[in-house]
Amino acid sequence: MRGRRKVIGAPDRPRLCVTKSSKHTSAQIIDDVAGHTVVAVSTLEKAVGASLSSTQSVEAAKAVGAMIGQRAREKGVTRVVFDRAGYPYHGRVRALAEAAREAGLEF
Repeated sequence: MRGRRKVIGAPDRPRLCVTKSSKHTSAQIIDDVAGHTVVAVSTLEKAVGASLSSTQSVEAAKAVGAMIGQRAREKGVTRVVFDRAGYPYHGRVRALAEAAREAGLEF
């Protein structure tokens, strides 16, 4: 909750929230004012996870970041606030963030 007080998504700049488990990585772009998810991507999706050898790797996080950036641009979202959800900024979280930046998101 301490981090959530500082990172709030608005309609003009929604929140890019990263979630990771021991087997999967997911990302959502959330408009906190309206209370709905604009775009979501996960390694559980066949479009992302089918081409990967492992869903718990840095390569999988890069694929999720690239896909979230692509889908966000299709919805007209270019600027976001990055919410790492308390995870340290390295490994899968960093790979997802860098891939999302390369795909066109600004944060």
